[in-house]
Amino acid sequence: MRWNSEERAFAVEAYFSSGCSVVATQRAFRNRFNLAPLAPIPDRKSIVTWVTTFRQTASATKRRTGVPRPVRSPENIEAVRASMLRSPQRSARKHASALGLSDRSVRRILRDDLHFHPYKMAIVQELTERDFNSRMNADEAHFDLCGSVNKQNMRYWADTNPRQLHQRPLHSPKVTVWCAISSAGIIGPWFFEENEVTVTVNSDRYVNMLQIFFFPRLEELDLGDTWFQQDGATAHTSRASMAVLREHFPERLISIRGDLEWPARSLDLSPCDFFLWGFLKSLVYVNRPRTLQDLKTNIEEKIANITPAMLTRVMTNARYRFTQCMENEGRHLTDLIFKTM
Repeated sequence: MRWNSEERAFAVEAYFSSGCSVVATQRAFRNRFNLAPLAPIPDRKSIVTWVTTFRQTASATKRRTGVPRPVRSPENIEAVRASMLRSPQRSARKHASALGLSDRSVRRILRDDLHFHPYKMAIVQELTERDFNSRMNADEAHFDLCGSVNKQNMRYWADTNPRQLHQRPLHSPKVTVWCAISSAGIIGPWFFEENEVTVTVNSDRYVNMLQIFFFPRLEELDLGDTWFQQDGATAHTSRASMAVLREHFPERLISIRGDLEWPARSLDLSPCDFFLWGFLKSLVYVNRPRTLQDLKTNIEEKIANITPAMLTRVMTNARYRFTQCMENEGRHLTDLIFKTM
């Protein structure tokens, strides 16, 4: 609602005449201009603004004269810089509140004056010195109804990418899912459960899954002499599991104690880990599944929608990662983690 100068002037006069009462001012305003009971009248914010303007300029309609104080002054720019350097992981909104500036002004200073950018925090599996040599030389994932870690609010403000890693261990699941992935297709998902209750993966359950689910579907793909790669989970590398796998993949088993050793904590080298599980977790929670069955249905549908072209790109990326791992002497693939567009 736009109010003319006469209406604003009357509101200011009525405000002072009523002892600075907004309610009395609104009542006088309605009577003065013969407004119907439901007709709009100036709200508290408008009246207070007009009064403040009158006190500063002796007018209810004119803004304050003079040169306005520049928000992006050298002093404010330096204050924002110092604040960000002290707490680079605080949000721009919190910095703005602490500095007494608007969120928009702080973001403009960060972008246009300081050339800072909100870099995402990378979450990776922790590596020890002992792992580096091992990494030189497809498995289960866990889905919880509460969803996965939200990294959208994890930012680090700086003028250059700090390439900071946030290392954390893996978490226990509510639903345990197994898949096998290749350029020819995905076999799965298989849910480890008994009587519709999620169970832990042990050797017997792993062998049972291989025999009744994985091997029959692998034969349907008719891929010939296929190599099989798995991580070093105890259930995977037990005597019973390894015996079954060696029989099915003679001299073609990539695993701890396999024909080719597979290094521990190498999520960034496994297509299931660097692609499949993250891809699924970005999609299966979109419609907020309310039950585990809803979650499992989402997982099945999203896997079915993965195209052969996408799998081809994933495998090409996997080969590139292997090369980068060797060139980086087994350490984190920072060129991939912090890749910019």
